[in-house]
Amino acid sequence: MSINTLISRLFRSFNRRLLGFEESSAGIRLPAPEADRLYLLYLHVPYCVVLCPFCSFHRVEFERSKTERYFACLRSEIQLMTDAGFNFDELYVGGGTPTVLPEELLSTIKLAQDQHPITGVSVETNPDHLRRDNLLRLHDAGVTRLSVGVQSFDDRLLKEMRRFDEYGSSIEIKRRLRRMQGIFETFNVDMIFNFPHQTESSLHRDLDVLIEEIGVDQVSFYPLMTAGATRKKMFQTMGSVDYSREQSFYRIIAERMLSAGYTRTSSWCFSRRPGMFDEYIAGREEYVGLGSGSFSYLQGSLFASTFSINDYLRLVGDGLTGTARRREMTPRNQMRYYLLMQLFSGALDKEAAETRFNGRFQRKMWPELAALRAAGAIHSSANTITLTESGYYLWVLLMREFFTGVNNLRDQMRQHQVVR
Repeated sequence: MSINTLISRLFRSFNRRLLGFEESSAGIRLPAPEADRLYLLYLHVPYCVVLCPFCSFHRVEFERSKTERYFACLRSEIQLMTDAGFNFDELYVGGGTPTVLPEELLSTIKLAQDQHPITGVSVETNPDHLRRDNLLRLHDAGVTRLSVGVQSFDDRLLKEMRRFDEYGSSIEIKRRLRRMQGIFETFNVDMIFNFPHQTESSLHRDLDVLIEEIGVDQVSFYPLMTAGATRKKMFQTMGSVDYSREQSFYRIIAERMLSAGYTRTSSWCFSRRPGMFDEYIAGREEYVGLGSGSFSYLQGSLFASTFSINDYLRLVGDGLTGTARRREMTPRNQMRYYLLMQLFSGALDKEAAETRFNGRFQRKMWPELAALRAAGAIHSSANTITLTESGYYLWVLLMREFFTGVNNLRDQMRQHQVVR
């Protein structure tokens, strides 16, 4: 057994402890904010016109009337957090497809901006929403980063993903992406690697498009992730996943992106210049998530909102947030979570870690740090712990395991709703 495999197995055990939530159908109140602290706000919009077979994130089919009511509840939640004293300086809107109802999205962003000193707004979308009038309205509303889910420019893979008919061929998607050039401070394209029928030549063609044809500001290259609820459907439409190729695919991506002048903002995000990036959980230790299926991390506890849209609407209608589960972490698990998220961006500041954990971080975490050194995953200097090249791939593997654990939790919560 390789040491990477051993570390992954140990991490799965940590995942199970981390994601063992206590649930309350009556809702759970988030802790009060710290005075003068600025938080990141995440909003989850789960509605999609097409439900991709590989996607395990919380999403449901778009229905206009219910989506309008959902956005109204999101705004009510923002007001609740404002009245509770939270102060937000960054806003991320993910999904799902947040741009399914542009007017509702713009109203929600404006409410947050009117009440908080928000300096950066990131919004996710799909290629079919890249109409120039929509893009300009988002820009004028203060959106600084637009992230487009492309996944691949290979038409065969797009058909297997059931995205070809809805979002267009690779030629059409490239044409739409060019419309984004120069509008937003950060133009990100989300891609996925290690599809069952993806080849190295197909991956190189994707990289040619991103780097040479379009020249995007930022690319987030996610490894294909599966969960119990989607595994069977994905196998039927796309085939089985071969994880033995994952590392070689990642090496191709990293070599091409770095040689083209991009830098790693995280283990799977590459940027031409500094700016916002997808995994806000790595950049901000504490954050508030609102909307069905969102997560918050505050004062050493992880919180999850209900995955039932109906329960969410009921809770917010009763004057509560949609938060329904809480997991209070031990001090040691808080340190492990901190280590995972900080090194995801490539480096951990030792002094900041010791300050955060009252001088106990390296002493308490020495077994984990020793294992990472033995794996050749980290390099330690006087002030920082940084990932090595092999460490970056190990972190892709660990973050894949983390998000797979989160996706499996979503499955369990959905099944619990059905049984109940």
